Amino acid sequence: MPLSLDDAVDRVVARRAETGGRVVVGLAGEPGSGKSTTAAALAEALVAAGTSAVVVPMDGFHLAGAALARLGRLDRKGAVDTFDADGWLALLRRVREGGTTVWAPDYVRGLEEAVAGSIEVAPAVEVVVAEGNYLLVDDEPWRSARAELDLVWWVEVPQRDRLRRLVARHVRHGMAEEAALAWATGPDEVSAQFVRPTRARADDVLAG
Repeated sequence: MPLSLDDAVDRVVARRAETGGRVVVGLAGEPGSGKSTTAAALAEALVAAGTSAVVVPMDGFHLAGAALARLGRLDRKGAVDTFDADGWLALLRRVREGGTTVWAPDYVRGLEEAVAGSIEVAPAVEVVVAEGNYLLVDDEPWRSARAELDLVWWVEVPQRDRLRRLVARHVRHGMAEEAALAWATGPDEVSAQFVRPTRARADDVLAG
């Protein structure tokens, strides 16, 4: 059975009690599985339980549209090589070290670009929830980034729901429905197939 949100909170709190320091939790999964929504819910539940928490999305490390166009990758934005993976690793290392405020980038849907310096991770933050498709990829630098995470859970929903969410998200941010379906079953599905085998490397499964 997948973990519930309450289970997840209990495990994070227990891990923090065990280590006595900041806990960095990863939420991985296929596009549209609900990682960002689940990450926000987990952080909110942790705060309600008396533990400070901040969400840091891997999507903040999307390469800019102009860079993707120059590299010939704009038509498959979201693929593993359309991210600044080394930048993501560097951020996680800074977050892990703590001691100073870290300003992480966020990804603005509608604008479809990352915006630097958007998310404050203050030294007092007890839990950082990192979320993204590729957290469990077993190639460098993703493998080294995984080593900076205390726990990584795979966020999972039924495939029909995942596709429906993807299409709705693309439409919500400006795509025509036909184009949204084509993207969800095209580039998004390629990314989903790429990350699906990495599910086996997760510590557990969390319902999305």
